Amino acid sequence: MAEAAAIQGTVPSPARRWLRRTASLAVAAPLLAGFLPGTPAPEAAAAAETTAAESTKGGGTVDVSLDTLTPSAPVEGDTVTITGTVTNQGKQAVTDATVDLRVGPRLSSRSEIDEVSGRRAYRDGRDPAPLGGPYTVKIPRLGAGLSKDFTLSVPVSKLELDEAGVYQLGVSLTGQTASQSYGRVLGIERTLLPFQPEAAEKKTQLSYLWPLISTAHVSAETGADQQQTPVFENDDLAAELAPGGRLHEMVSLGKDLPVTWVIDPDLLASVTAMTEPYMIKNGTTEVPGRNQAIAERWLNDLEKAVQGRKVVALPFADPDLASLAHHGKDVPGSLSHLQQATALAATTVETVLHVKPSTDFAWPVDGAVDPSIMAVATSAGARNVIARSDSFRDDLSYTPTSARPIGGGTTAIVSDAGLSTAFQGEMIKAENSTLAVQEFLAQSLAITLELPEDQRSVVVAPQRMPSTSQAQAMAKGLQSLAAKRWTEPVDLQAAATQSDPDASKRVPGSSAYPKKLRAQELDADAFRQMKLTRDRLDDFQVILTFPDRVVPPFTNAISREMSTSWRGEAPSAALYRREVQDYLGNLTQEVRLFEKSDLTLSGRSATIPVTVQNRLLQGVDHLVLKLKSSNKTRLKLDGDTGEAARPVKIDGGHSQSVKFDASANANGPVTMTAQLYTEDGTPYGDPMTFTVKVSEITPTVMLVIAGGVLLLVLAGVRMYSARKRAAARSAEAEAAAETEADAAGDAGDDEPGAAAPSEDADPEQPSDPTPDTGSESGDPSGPGEKVDR
Repeated sequence: MAEAAAIQGTVPSPARRWLRRTASLAVAAPLLAGFLPGTPAPEAAAAAETTAAESTKGGGTVDVSLDTLTPSAPVEGDTVTITGTVTNQGKQAVTDATVDLRVGPRLSSRSEIDEVSGRRAYRDGRDPAPLGGPYTVKIPRLGAGLSKDFTLSVPVSKLELDEAGVYQLGVSLTGQTASQSYGRVLGIERTLLPFQPEAAEKKTQLSYLWPLISTAHVSAETGADQQQTPVFENDDLAAELAPGGRLHEMVSLGKDLPVTWVIDPDLLASVTAMTEPYMIKNGTTEVPGRNQAIAERWLNDLEKAVQGRKVVALPFADPDLASLAHHGKDVPGSLSHLQQATALAATTVETVLHVKPSTDFAWPVDGAVDPSIMAVATSAGARNVIARSDSFRDDLSYTPTSARPIGGGTTAIVSDAGLSTAFQGEMIKAENSTLAVQEFLAQSLAITLELPEDQRSVVVAPQRMPSTSQAQAMAKGLQSLAAKRWTEPVDLQAAATQSDPDASKRVPGSSAYPKKLRAQELDADAFRQMKLTRDRLDDFQVILTFPDRVVPPFTNAISREMSTSWRGEAPSAALYRREVQDYLGNLTQEVRLFEKSDLTLSGRSATIPVTVQNRLLQGVDHLVLKLKSSNKTRLKLDGDTGEAARPVKIDGGHSQSVKFDASANANGPVTMTAQLYTEDGTPYGDPMTFTVKVSEITPTVMLVIAGGVLLLVLAGVRMYSARKRAAARSAEAEAAAETEADAAGDAGDDEPGAAAPSEDADPEQPSDPTPDTGSESGDPSGPGEKVDR
């Protein structure tokens, strides 16, 4: 009879059958309890069954999976088709099983939808009766651990949907096991069926954000070549851009969807850098990147997708506004860097995509706000802050329009929490995606039906970085709304212009901010490290002849250090900050004082050289080298002072010897300190110390030396005179001897013998005096430099 009635279309509607069954049970329960005292009361039996059923997903020993439901939002004349799988998770085989479709009554509110979505176990009396008839699937036997696919197809006319609204749709398996040889529900899965056969008179305006955001991929390092080849932390971005990757899917799907693009300009800058030669860190070395073609194709596809569409540009690198508000705003320079990131956003998007973006929107994490977050968000020029309804709560019986003017020219755009979180979680399984799509459609229809006579504007702000499967589920949900029967798409700018006078305009207090989100924030020490990097960069850039080759990479890196993407990744964030600091430190040390050995100063005055070395590829200027004497009484610089300064300008890859005039007044060691400064007086680099040993020759010593020299000269003159007199006497003796010899020869030339020598004649020449200085030493000179005299 039931089958015949079903075929002839006389079966009561699901809502009526559900109410009739509930009433029958309510009347019969006391009578059955009176006649059958040994039988448990229905409430006790249901409770026992529920307790057992809660142990497995779907409410029993059999898992029911709903893989597809088409169409997602049927109209009159459609046939609803459900495919899925039943899996026996128990240890006993299931016999005489039937897969049934159960259609519940119309759900009257969003809270009822939430209750149905959260229910797992089958509850007799609360779940509707099976549709029965030909709309079942028989499974004679389902062994333990085995699965069986099923397909149920039912014309919409047989569902007996009374009016437009959201209906519970359940698929259950009823069967028996060896231990319980009677038919009972062993598993059930529920979903929601939105039914709006005709277009609503007042459609809900739906603004869906489509975020293109990624993590930080580019380091602060660049190549030493003229092109400054960028260095990437890894090549993970290429995987996201490649076909099948997350970002590829977001662009491929988004181009055909009525969405507002929300873009992090850092992503565009990073992909643009990939279109040219780039390097990838590989341990202690770097290897060339090979994915230029993938990057070019993705950028071209994105540029085409956004033409004529609304584009919102977040501040560069998507800074974490809550972290700034709670920990960074008291660190000098943090908020000014947020302003720079906002200014850079518009330029980047216009340059890469050739569209003019809106930059007056701020998006705190998960839309959670408090007064300090609102203040920080608007400090950089944002007039619209995207919040969420689970943070910005309302005490209304309906879903109000998203925009809330909160004063001071600021508008809170309160996105709907239910719609915004509909596609979170793992969406790879077809069942999860199907259930998420149905709930998203059901919630959106329920919003329209809350106040069918009033049109409202609702914003959906999903997770910042949807996975590939999440993006696909989001797209399917939006595609199911393409008929525009109860919603119509608008961009985010349009959604910000409407408001509801009854909606709350009170910003939640600080105590209401979620503890879970607060625990993920960057701490104050992180912002202090960023400030240290900024200060070092400021000191460094003033000495460079081409600061544009250094400042932008580090400025962008500091922005990336503030990124929202570091939430939950504290160790990775700390490592990135440290690498940026270390690299900047290495660059600044390329301009340094050359280590100097001790000097010896002999005399009253001399020139002391100090060498400055520049190993950068560009010249440095606007530096001052100061040399200071620790004892200006003993050693003075530049006349009567103990300190002297010289300007420094050096080409890239060169060194310069800077000379200082020094004068000594007394002997002894003097410690000298050399320090580089920028022109504004800020010390640059580490100071260098060395010792000058003063060994002065005094006037007394000079007189002694002069006297010694005079004595030597006089002694030389005396020796010369003596030698001249000796030579004269020798000459006279020789002449006399020759005269006598001549006379003797004349007197008797025949007598033998020779003439006797004269008594005055010297037997040999007098020798040179012994020198009063030793021979020149061949040993090396002592340690220490010699100064210029």
